[in-house]
Amino acid sequence: MRPEIVLFGDSLTEQSFRPGGWGASLANTYSRKADVLVRGYGGYNTRWALFLLYHLFPLNFGFEECGLWENGPSKAILNKSHKLSTSVMVVNHGRSLVDLMVNHQLIDINERLIKDSTKPPSVVTIFFGANDAAILGRTSERQHVPIEEYKNNLRKIVLHLKECSPTVVVVLITPPPIDEEGRNKYARSLYGENAGKLPERTNEETGVYAKECAELAKEMGLHSIDLWSKMQETEGWQKKFLSDGLHLTPKGNAVVHQEVVRVSSVAWFSAAEMPYNFPHHSQIDWTNPAKAFRERGL
Repeated sequence: MRPEIVLFGDSLTEQSFRPGGWGASLANTYSRKADVLVRGYGGYNTRWALFLLYHLFPLNFGFEECGLWENGPSKAILNKSHKLSTSVMVVNHGRSLVDLMVNHQLIDINERLIKDSTKPPSVVTIFFGANDAAILGRTSERQHVPIEEYKNNLRKIVLHLKECSPTVVVVLITPPPIDEEGRNKYARSLYGENAGKLPERTNEETGVYAKECAELAKEMGLHSIDLWSKMQETEGWQKKFLSDGLHLTPKGNAVVHQEVVRVSSVAWFSAAEMPYNFPHHSQIDWTNPAKAFRERGL
C-alpha cells in the first residue's frame, strides 16, 4: 500500500477537494506516491471532533473488540461463545477482511492483508479552530469552545494519533484570518434584515486561537502552519484569500497547499523525493514488460 496523508478538520478541509481546493492539489502533488484522504466535517469544532477519533483512527484491530481475536495477526481463533452456523464476514470500519468459516476452529488469515488494513497514516493535518473561535452571544455561539479547552482538545487529538503511530507526522494548521466585513456581507446575503449587526467571528479573537495552536505545536515538537499570520502578510488578503470572510478562494487554497507541501518536505515527506509505487511507463520494456516489475520485487 502507498503511504496515506489524512486531512482532518472542519469545512476548510471538507471543501478542500472542490475544484482548486488545497486537498485536490495535494493529491495531484503526491499522485502515484501517496494517497490523500479527506476527513473534513463542516461546522465541527474540536469538542465534536473528539467523538470521531476512534472511528477515523482506530487504535487496534476490530477482532479484539468483537471477541474474535486471540492469537495475534496470523491466527484468529473463533471464541466458543460465538455460536454461528454459517460463514461470517468480519468488517473493520467499513472494510471486509476475510470470510471466517465457523466449521473450523482455527482460521488462517492473510498476514499481509491484516497489516495493510491496519496501517496508520504517515501524515495527518489537523485544521480546526475557525468554529471554536465563534463568539458567545452571536449567531454561531453553539460552535464556540473556550480557548483553554480548544488547546487541550488539540492536545488530545495529537496524543491519540501518536498512540496510533509514534512515527506519524502531525501538522497543526491554525485557522485562517477573518474578514469581518466579508462575514457581515455573507450574513446579509443569507438573512437579509434579520442578519446580526456584529460578525459571529472576529479576526482578533481568531488570532488568539491561532496563537494557542501554534504554541501547542512548539510545546509538543510538532510541525505547524500559522495560516492566520501567513495570509495577512499579503496586501488585500481579505478578498484575495477569503470568499466569504472565512472560507478559501482558489488563491487561498493555493497558500494552504504550498504550506502543507513545504512542511511535509521539511518533515522528510517530500513528494519530489518519493518513488512511484509502480514502474513509470518509460521504464517498461515492451518486449519484456515483466522485467521492470521483477526488478521491484512485484
